[in-house]
Amino acid sequence: MTTFGAGVRRERPLGGRVVRLGLVLALAFGGLMLGAGYWQVFRADDLARDPNDAGVVAAARSTVRGRILDRDGHVLADSRRDARGEPYRVYADASLSAPLGYASRLYGSAGLEAAYASELLGMGGDDPMSRALAKFRPRPGRGDDLRTSLSLTLQRLAVRLLGADRGAVVALDPRTGEVLAMASTPTYDASGIANPATSRAAFAAARDDPGQPLLDRAVQGRYVPGSAFKIVTAIAALSSGAVTPATTFPQQPRAESTGLLVSGFRVRDGHHAFTGTELLNFARATEVSCNIWYALAGLRTGGAGMDEAARRLGFGAAIPFDLPTAASQLTNGGGPLPGGFADDVELANAAYGQGEVLVTPLQMALVAATVANGGVEPRPRLVTAFVSPSGAVRDVSGGTLGRVLSAEDAATISAAMVGAVEGADGRKFTSGAQVTGVTVAGKTGTAQLGGTGEPHSWFIGFAPADAPTIALAVIVEQGGGGGKRAAPLAGALLQAYFAAQP
Repeated sequence: MTTFGAGVRRERPLGGRVVRLGLVLALAFGGLMLGAGYWQVFRADDLARDPNDAGVVAAARSTVRGRILDRDGHVLADSRRDARGEPYRVYADASLSAPLGYASRLYGSAGLEAAYASELLGMGGDDPMSRALAKFRPRPGRGDDLRTSLSLTLQRLAVRLLGADRGAVVALDPRTGEVLAMASTPTYDASGIANPATSRAAFAAARDDPGQPLLDRAVQGRYVPGSAFKIVTAIAALSSGAVTPATTFPQQPRAESTGLLVSGFRVRDGHHAFTGTELLNFARATEVSCNIWYALAGLRTGGAGMDEAARRLGFGAAIPFDLPTAASQLTNGGGPLPGGFADDVELANAAYGQGEVLVTPLQMALVAATVANGGVEPRPRLVTAFVSPSGAVRDVSGGTLGRVLSAEDAATISAAMVGAVEGADGRKFTSGAQVTGVTVAGKTGTAQLGGTGEPHSWFIGFAPADAPTIALAVIVEQGGGGGKRAAPLAGALLQAYFAAQP
């Protein structure tokens, strides 16, 4: 029998320490396994689609990216090999720089090149599991082609019409959401960024350009919309029942000259003095773009009604789309009134597209498309199919973002927008938007910016009004009145579109 004297430390059994160490290691390995499982199972599809994922980056060094094609099969992006035999991208021209982006060894990727990197590198699949496992299979020699809805002819024309101005054009088919043109100016040299021999200089030139060509204005630019936003107010006011097509406001005629007093602030109009003492209804107020009528309609609809309609259209959140989109806003929020408005002055100004309203050109194109499509908002899309090197086609389905307003209300707004373009008084504000032999529906916007400088020039619309196949939004930064720059540009684009139809 062994005894221990005073002051002698009794050691703990070794077995207990081993058990505790085993438990710690088991918990550590369990945590690692849970983390790996989370990324490899629950987030596997995100990793497979992430252009910065190690597997995608490695594949880009050896796999030839698939081509990007327009709706007619024209090649928009293809690949060449450098002196070391490594592939790099070339693009049809700079007009495509915003939607297509670039793929560069030094600077990563942007646009569709980033959004569909895994498919272009042959790492895509029909389901999340096949995409997750693609990185463990032998790398293909070439990736899938992307077939897009873009029209190269229309895309080039949109950029040419914008010219040296900063701005954007979005044109889409309101029936399907297929984007026909998505222009942003100024453009940049995407081929130069992709070419290893010129990459640094080309990227520096684009980055340092004060015109910010790397900003895709069509989906990331946020602008004061001016009177083009009156179509959103019309949707809110009619669908809530706050106004009807016959609604008039008795204070409107006098306020044309004195201003509409709202909580100490006077809403001014004054650009349609020819209406005199006429009590304007909805159609006439839209044709002559009456700020007073729309301010009163917005106040009657209320902040909650305006906010609800705007959110149905997609305001306040990113639009589901192939490319990242900025969120449009009705107000900065935080105010005490319903909808987050600070006061009735802000609400009245927002109703005709001023105040704190900010929109993307894509959002406004969808506003026009929603009216054109009988009140159902189409889901916009750029990519319509993936084509494997063997020729197998995997179609990308379309869809809608839901019903925003009734078909009856959409028809009422459509008729008013026809008046704004084709009416005797409407033509005074939309000169150049008309197309011979085609009835055009639309609305201009002159977005006041405060301070000095010209306002933004806007036009949104669709045609033919009775059976629309194209809807569009045009923004020319500081281009003056909507009828000065945006409306004629839209008219030229529509003219070319219909001239090309069989």
